[in-house]
Amino acid sequence: MPASGVSAVALAARLSALGLLTRVEEHPRHTSVEAEVPEVLSAESWREVLDVVADADRFGLLATSLNGRTLWAVVRKAVPTTGDVGGPSHQR
Repeated sequence: MPASGVSAVALAARLSALGLLTRVEEHPRHTSVEAEVPEVLSAESWREVLDVVADADRFGLLATSLNGRTLWAVVRKAVPTTGDVGGPSHQR
């Protein structure tokens, strides 16, 4: 499935079903999903998590000694087909 057809909320729900605590945040051009990853996660669980985020446009893992591990994924919003696509600075 192309990432543009994937809902960030659906990704978050799938990650939650795997036992991860998730957050969804709206941005002008994309929706982001973050999930806290426990220190101990089985290889099978990692495979399932990676299968979920593979549907996103971008994903990664932020790991620090202070904040633990946070998995993130980004789903771009669909580009409008008509109207003010480029914003006020673009000519029509």
